[in-house]
Amino acid sequence: MNKTCQLPKRNTSRTCSLSTWPSTAENWFYGWRDFWKPHGRDILELERAFYATVLEKIERYKMPIIRLDRKNTREAICLVFEKVNVGGKKLDAFELLTAIYAGDKTNPTNLRDEWNGNPTKSTPGIKQRLLGDDNPRKVLQTIASTDYLQSCTLLHTREVRLLRAQEGAKDKDLPQIACNRQALLDLPLSAFLKFSKDIEAGFIDAAAFLSQQKIIGPRDVPYPPQIVALASMFAILGKKAQNVPAKEKISRWFWSGALGELYGASAETRMAKDVPGLIEWIAENGPAPKSIDDAIFQQKRLRSLRGRISAAYKAIHALLMRHGCRDFIHGDGVELMTFFNRKIDVHHVFPQKWCKQRKLDRKVYDSIINKTPLSKESNIALSGDAPSVYLKRIEKKTGISSSALDAILRSHLIEPEFLRADDFEGFYNARMKALSDLIGQAMGKAVVEDRGSNENEIEVTDEDDLEVPEEIEADE
Repeated sequence: MNKTCQLPKRNTSRTCSLSTWPSTAENWFYGWRDFWKPHGRDILELERAFYATVLEKIERYKMPIIRLDRKNTREAICLVFEKVNVGGKKLDAFELLTAIYAGDKTNPTNLRDEWNGNPTKSTPGIKQRLLGDDNPRKVLQTIASTDYLQSCTLLHTREVRLLRAQEGAKDKDLPQIACNRQALLDLPLSAFLKFSKDIEAGFIDAAAFLSQQKIIGPRDVPYPPQIVALASMFAILGKKAQNVPAKEKISRWFWSGALGELYGASAETRMAKDVPGLIEWIAENGPAPKSIDDAIFQQKRLRSLRGRISAAYKAIHALLMRHGCRDFIHGDGVELMTFFNRKIDVHHVFPQKWCKQRKLDRKVYDSIINKTPLSKESNIALSGDAPSVYLKRIEKKTGISSSALDAILRSHLIEPEFLRADDFEGFYNARMKALSDLIGQAMGKAVVEDRGSNENEIEVTDEDDLEVPEEIEADE
């Protein structure tokens, strides 16, 4: 309908009445009436009813209007679209930048095609290239378009800061390196096009680094924002980040952030500090990033880690695989079995059924100290029996010698003598110390007990650990 209404003069939400309107509907109504009158049909009552129930309601309909002009910031515009579009696809910075880049007068660019690819041209997008075809990078499966834009923004704002420093700006006059919402919305098309190729290579390098740390899939990533920081750092340093000393520093930073549980809140702020800090530390032999100094791990935290939703829990799982833990039944490296989707998960060493029968505290036997990554077949072999019983069962079933099985147990930082004697307390204390040593080596500092973690402890159920119930195992 070609209706007119006066727009409000200020940026606000208003309504306007659609009155006095020559419209297609009205013209149709008059045409319908004029058709039947010469044919002798009495349509007066029908005409009144139709006007009152249909046309009059359309006339008086109030249409909401939100008026925005060029003075509004991109962040404000994005917020309006998000609030108005609550019933459809959630609009984020990527959607808004897609519209902005498409409207660029000098170089209109379809950001969505850049990310998703163009099916009509059979052109793979950034997302597909990141995942790869021949050797899929599973760890990048959950990387979102906004994550990629965050990396672009980190490089862009860093470049702006360096240019201002070269011009003589100092301290507070220097623009901040950032990757928050406002910084994303301010990302110019020229910066996206300039840095995109390097960032794509940076994400691929980040995936390779995570694989070296035995983090194979997205489920095992302690903090996804750390991937963005890694990709940004690799994009800037390139080959300078590929030598042994550099990788040792990157590894220490990564495990400090994951085990110190530093990326649970204010991840954007920490990324903006860690990326330039890593670059200065690696390329210029400067001081270590602040995250390394901030990170601590208390030994008692091991006793409170019970579910996969915790970043530290995932990190310890990966550290055990990096240490070389092998499956009880198959003897294969757990990280290799994880890569080939052979149903690896974290299971109890002293089975739940055995612990419950002895009335052990659930908070004790359900901690990560009493858990280790195993295949489903190994978990079923454990059943709900005492360790001394299931170890003999495994030896009989597979033909493995006691000494060879003991070597596999030690690959999990488990002392065989405690399992063969069904000594839960001895096992628990010895493994807590062994895990503490492993964590200390990864972080480059000793585990301590006098300070707490900055991530709240969360109680979880057995289902959150995705373990096979002991009763089902026994039946199988």
